[in-house]
Amino acid sequence: MITIIRTNSRNQEFKKLVNLLNSDLANRDGENHPLSQFNVIDDIKHVVLAYENNEAIACGAIEEFDLNTMEVKRVYASPEVRGKKIGTHILLELENWVKELGYSRCILFIGMNQPEAKRLYERNAYMQIQKYGKLAKIADCLCFAKCLGSGAKVGS
Repeated sequence: MITIIRTNSRNQEFKKLVNLLNSDLANRDGENHPLSQFNVIDDIKHVVLAYENNEAIACGAIEEFDLNTMEVKRVYASPEVRGKKIGTHILLELENWVKELGYSRCILFIGMNQPEAKRLYERNAYMQIQKYGKLAKIADCLCFAKCLGSGAKVGS
């Protein structure tokens, strides 16, 4: 049975999974890929972890991008659980949290060498969008967005 918890980036299990994610990305893209500069996890307040048999097997996080939008970050599933739709569980929990916080949209980016991630996001109704902000000049990345509802954050 999969259990999902909410935590933050100080969680040691999250840090371990992010180290595995960073190693995977370095193998795919090279150590100094331009996207690696955006992989910092200091002080992320909204992190989810998936556990199976008391072992952390997947993670994801969200951070505010603007008054209506959260950016999905650091989504990762251990290789031994890939294909079991754990990424979808992570995404759904992140999206629920986004809505609870009063945001109405998620955005994210991935590298071109992540076909599994591209399938995950497309399967979960994320649409490819124009590169945004800091990613505009990075050639080999893809950006996605998903609208979660019409409610905007209070005070926007």
